[in-house]
Amino acid sequence: MRNAIFWPLIAQVVLVAVVAGRMYATRVAEMRARRISPQSVATSRTAAEALQNVAAADNFRNLFEVPVLFFAVCGALAITDTVTPLQLVLAWLYVGLRAVHSFIHVTYNRVMHRFGVYVASTICVFVMWGLFAFALWRNG
Repeated sequence: MRNAIFWPLIAQVVLVAVVAGRMYATRVAEMRARRISPQSVATSRTAAEALQNVAAADNFRNLFEVPVLFFAVCGALAITDTVTPLQLVLAWLYVGLRAVHSFIHVTYNRVMHRFGVYVASTICVFVMWGLFAFALWRNG
């Protein structure tokens, strides 16, 4: 069961790759259409001033905030051989919620819809960490 935790991890990486692809596609298309010089978007501050469609870039950055805790707990679960069916369910739920969050963020971007999904996904990862800590404590 230890290796099963890597499948949701791989799915999360695929999500990051999809959002990165969307970010690059929308950014390049906008820069071409509006004839924006690449040098004028050299920093995040200047990019925010020059570009209008930044949702995918914002979401891409967001995929390296709380998800880092997800990557870490999945690795820790595998290393310590403490993967359980509940941890797997939480991992898949986390990835599914993050996919919904990304979809909302890069499409219609309704903040309260996005926020609810974000909170639910964050709770999943914190519960995973709590269960992991309990398993370590129980096993000595």
